[in-house]
Amino acid sequence: MRATVIHAPHDIRVEEVPDPAIRQPTDAVVRVLRACICGSDLWAYRGESARQPGQRIGHEFLGVVEETGAGVDGFAVGDLVVAPFVWSDGTCAYCAEGLTTSCPEGGFWGSVGSDGGQGEAVRVPHADGTLVKLPAAAASDDRLLTALLALSDVLGTGHHAALGAGVTKGSTVAVVGDGAVGLCGVLAAKRLGAERVIALGRHSARTDIARRFGATDVVAERGEAALAAVRELTRGEGAHSVIEAVGTEQSMRTALDIVRDGGAIGYVGVPHGSASGVDLGVMFDRNIALRGGVAPVRTYIPELLPDVLDGTIDPSPVFDLSIGLDEVPAGYRAMDGRTALKVLITP
Repeated sequence: MRATVIHAPHDIRVEEVPDPAIRQPTDAVVRVLRACICGSDLWAYRGESARQPGQRIGHEFLGVVEETGAGVDGFAVGDLVVAPFVWSDGTCAYCAEGLTTSCPEGGFWGSVGSDGGQGEAVRVPHADGTLVKLPAAAASDDRLLTALLALSDVLGTGHHAALGAGVTKGSTVAVVGDGAVGLCGVLAAKRLGAERVIALGRHSARTDIARRFGATDVVAERGEAALAAVRELTRGEGAHSVIEAVGTEQSMRTALDIVRDGGAIGYVGVPHGSASGVDLGVMFDRNIALRGGVAPVRTYIPELLPDVLDGTIDPSPVFDLSIGLDEVPAGYRAMDGRTALKVLITP
């Protein structure tokens, strides 16, 4: 089959690789119908996250079950399924608690020795604990299928950030970051009942989506000007809840600056750089809570799925460029150059 591999920074290729095969009775093989490029994939692309030459890449996909191991009970050949970005066995203490990303038997797509999502097919370990079945009819609905793909990562990650930030009905929420996760954070905050959602971003194409997703205000300024703008919008107090969806020192400092005393920051931006931007003294003095981390999206999919199916929420606009598998290298260039928000791949 064909799959995307990374050989070196800025060297992404689509190559012939061995077809996936059942190795354990709990495995399934899924033929990929939709995949995408994530902002976190860019850290490997830029050389800021180490990868071995020839390693697979990509961690978001949905598709059709092609084969199952003898130990798979919940799925059959032909089922339409979505995969969260981490596989998990569904039986350990962490999975029972909903923290599927800490499953001892779990792992990330594209890690050494595993298939990546940006290919024609994927071997799925622990299929019963990992995959979620989708309605078969969705396979013929292009918009819905694209929206359902967001369940594999960005929608659940935005939801995780909103929960970490303590978003409640009637609250004021600020979102730092106008990437796909930040935009899904806007969507998640609105879904949880936020009355006011302030999106921080400078790119009109992205802030237009933020408004479509429920943002009531947009702050295009940065640094001190952004702080002043948010304070002005919130009677000088700041936001009850702040979603941090970037992962840099500056973005975390901004989050701390604009959160209200007694408020909370939900952080899901993959950390990168030499410092965190977190000042525990400031957090202590102002009673600020910090919650978040890698999102256990497998836990959230059953809750979010009905709202996507009935159109209550529609994350599909975050995919603003659609390409075939052979065009994946160009898709990385587009996202790296910020000419695309999130690239949809149709193998």
